Amino acid sequence: MQYITDPMLIETRSMEIIAPYLAGRNLSEDEIKVYSRIIHAAGDPDYANVIRIHPEAIACGCAALAAGCDIYCDVEMVRTGINKTTLAELGGNVHCRISDPAVSAAAKAAGITRSMAAMRQFGKKLDGAVIAIGNAPTALFEVLNMIKEEGIRPALIIGVPVGFVGAAESKDVLAETLGAPYITVLGNKGGSPIAAAATNALLYMIKRVHV
Repeated sequence: MQYITDPMLIETRSMEIIAPYLAGRNLSEDEIKVYSRIIHAAGDPDYANVIRIHPEAIACGCAALAAGCDIYCDVEMVRTGINKTTLAELGGNVHCRISDPAVSAAAKAAGITRSMAAMRQFGKKLDGAVIAIGNAPTALFEVLNMIKEEGIRPALIIGVPVGFVGAAESKDVLAETLGAPYITVLGNKGGSPIAAAATNALLYMIKRVHV
């Protein structure tokens, strides 16, 4: 059996296969890159029907990352999947505190999830940052509450929590929140690989500009 072994050729061929699913959707070149990365990560062309990108999301996210902003994640799987080499070249770091003992203690004391406690402890550091949430709807709800009640202003929220309890609802609220450019997917779909793929799509855009 013959199969492709060149990594670049595999990626190129993958994007060629994905392209017809995006035809006729009136997407910008940059939006196509984000859609393609997400579909590629999921192996699911149906994502073309559920991805939603705020009109200012890509420009705001790329500008913040190019200026060296940090990325804050809900779980380690998102942090692990992000291209930290490219991010570091731009001057940024990626953070996740889900396993921090202080966060666990705070969550237990308050009767909330660890991901919620982590976002609370990030606090004002979220201003001007990119937030990537791929697992926990409660983390996304907490960030949206912080925007409303504390005036937090992230540069971009990549909010794609996955699951059947609160995931779709948290993303619906994200899409209705003023002052928060976002990349999301509707319904139950999502996950850490999707959050990382959307983040990396922006990093790759910036890297090409800087090469």
